[in-house]
Amino acid sequence: MGIEPVIMSAGELESERAGEPGRLIRERYRTASQVVQNQGKMSCLMINDIDAGLGRFGNTQMTVNNQIVVGTLMNLSDNPTRVSIGQDWRESDITNRVPIIATGNDLSKIYAPLIRDGRMEKQPNHEDIINVVHRMYQRDSISRDEVVSIVNTFPNHALDFYGALRSRTYNRSILQWVNDIGGVETLGNKLLKRKKDEKLPVFIPPEQTVEALLESGYSLLEEQKLIMETKLSKEYMKNMDD
Repeated sequence: MGIEPVIMSAGELESERAGEPGRLIRERYRTASQVVQNQGKMSCLMINDIDAGLGRFGNTQMTVNNQIVVGTLMNLSDNPTRVSIGQDWRESDITNRVPIIATGNDLSKIYAPLIRDGRMEKQPNHEDIINVVHRMYQRDSISRDEVVSIVNTFPNHALDFYGALRSRTYNRSILQWVNDIGGVETLGNKLLKRKKDEKLPVFIPPEQTVEALLESGYSLLEEQKLIMETKLSKEYMKNMDD
């Protein structure tokens, strides 16, 4: 899409220095704004797994940095063109507005006023998911109608699930390629100790088909079901009681 994002992770939302994560967010936001101004490219601030950095889980406590980060993000949502990082205030200092995109697994753990309607748009709708997955499979010549059938077959899943379908078809092909060149026992020697003029067999990427992707999807669902049904810790404690 020609976008040059500025990326942060949840691990940068805490620091031993009070106020540092909030300042870092403002700096990264201004950096994204400068990409627009100086390079003429679209940009955004991307915060990955925001709930892991700001969410309240169990007995975890709210820190000063958590509060400052929440306040910073709320202010950026409400006043996206006036962003200070501690410099002298100037009326002419106008920041180009850029989107803030945050990913997370459980947004319900985040301070509610930050994610209210008007500040944050939550969860892509069905049409958004289809558009993203279609873009994901664009190189594989999977048509939009085929993407619709895949999404409808596996509804209510995170976008990572549809990416995992593609990855799993590659994993199967890579494992087959490893077996074809002698198996895992000889893989190290084949890759690291081969002669200069010795060439490995060429890996041919798999041809993605709806059938292969659906097969991967059902396999992933079986794995998820197994995890939910296998309560190893409970079984262990039950045996201890016996």
